[in-house]
Amino acid sequence: MSARKRSGITQLRVGRLVKAHGLKGALKLELYTDEPERRFVPGASFSLQVPTTSPWRGKNVVLRELRWFNDSPVAFFEDVTDRTTAETLIKAILWVDQDEAEELEPDTWYDHQLVELDVQIDGTTVGTVARVDHFPAQDLLVVTTPKGEVMVPFVKEIVPAVDLEAGVVTLTPPGGLFDDTAE
Repeated sequence: MSARKRSGITQLRVGRLVKAHGLKGALKLELYTDEPERRFVPGASFSLQVPTTSPWRGKNVVLRELRWFNDSPVAFFEDVTDRTTAETLIKAILWVDQDEAEELEPDTWYDHQLVELDVQIDGTTVGTVARVDHFPAQDLLVVTTPKGEVMVPFVKEIVPAVDLEAGVVTLTPPGGLFDDTAE
């Protein structure tokens, strides 16, 4: 899950509005959260990331209802009552304030917690985490090394340990993954 700091508050990216659905202001939603049932409840407020030219710049939307059509989430927001209005929100990214007291499951991290951590193999630092890319099959850690970026599958067999306090991600990569990056 991606995060950003805004006015001293950490925000989490939870979705993107992809296209208008029907005539009553509904929008198909691409989810960036594993917990839509918790994040997308009636009354939930989302800040919007939109172009500077958008009439929605600096505004929030409040969820009225989330429905599922053909296994796709469709959102209805207050003050978005027709297709024309909905179309002005296409490609908007939805953000929520992070609950600082929130307990995460073991071996679960937010993207912003991993970015800039040192990446070590056998105690030697080989680079830093640049970002986390999310794909249907698995997530990838993108590691910046002196020779370029290396994409590392974010699975327990290859990433056995993440120590946030020490600022270190430990890898046990298969042969060849980091061979081209060695000095």
